[in-house]
Amino acid sequence: MAVLEIHDVASGYGELQILWGASLSLEQGQLTTLVGSNGAGKTTLLRAIVGQLKPWQGKVLFQDEDVSKLPPYAKAEMGLIMVPEGRQLFTDMTVRENLEMGATPARARAHAAQNLEKVFTLFPRLKERATQRAGTMSGGEQQMLAVARGIMSEPVVLMIDELSLGLAPVLTLDLFQSLRKLRREGLTILLVEQNVRMALKVSDYAYVLSEGKVELHGPSHEVENNEEVRRAYLGI
Repeated sequence: MAVLEIHDVASGYGELQILWGASLSLEQGQLTTLVGSNGAGKTTLLRAIVGQLKPWQGKVLFQDEDVSKLPPYAKAEMGLIMVPEGRQLFTDMTVRENLEMGATPARARAHAAQNLEKVFTLFPRLKERATQRAGTMSGGEQQMLAVARGIMSEPVVLMIDELSLGLAPVLTLDLFQSLRKLRREGLTILLVEQNVRMALKVSDYAYVLSEGKVELHGPSHEVENNEEVRRAYLGI
């Protein structure tokens, strides 16, 4: 069953069109990855889905409801959550305070304590650094915190933009293993990721975006083994 459907979305910035009729569908409980070269429109598509950009045409359906014109805060209240590229943490606040900020949607407040224990179990390092200011943490720890803050919002769909950007390989592996755990728990995830090989290894389904359109999609292992796709779109 599809929990999020994107139908022929076009959008961009000012007069610059980036998306030219992009479509995708997220199945409940699956980890779906969106890959493509730099400038393909991956981040723009996430922003259009979450409401930071308005679709010029097309529809965004979330749990069978047309949410195309809703603002980001309304979508967050419904459980459509994005972990943005660059983390965007409150650097002067502690780890715990950042996590508490993630629980601001009404649907998340009642389960804030339970979700806090959940993220501390998933990321033990955050529990050790609960009173540390976020801005003094390493890049990998900050990315853990950004993902954990998203989980605190009690997402129905968690969208993550560039999980491993700028991180050491060992921390990247830790974060991907965490995504696998979340998927096993039934969370629906949409991942935009520059590490194409790793993204395809951990995901169930993949979409290849090129010049603002989905050029190909299918089970991740099929996309990974498609030689034409590897050369033309993925650079591997």
